[in-house]
Amino acid sequence: MMADVPLWAAVPATVLLIAGGLLTLVGSIGLLRLPNFFMRIHSVSMGNTLGVGCVLVASMLLDSAVAGQLVLHELLITLFVVFTAPITAILLMQAAIRRTKPPRK
Repeated sequence: MMADVPLWAAVPATVLLIAGGLLTLVGSIGLLRLPNFFMRIHSVSMGNTLGVGCVLVASMLLDSAVAGQLVLHELLITLFVVFTAPITAILLMQAAIRRTKPPRK
């Protein structure tokens, strides 16, 4: 069953989905191409988090337009990603810093 999506919601959602896909692609390419761990983790944490955010905002917009009321289910996912991705990146970077430091004497 296809839902009729109004044009005012379809156009911004399309732009957000394309932007989210491109940001995620750039973050993933950075993971493959950058030379060291610290650059790689930065690329993934920034690019992919922003990409997922764009996709979730587009999903909220489309769901709200189809339902005819404000739908905020995706907001919980967005908050979870926004809070956990930077913390995970920081913990991974701290572990890498400790691993690369010379031992104390």
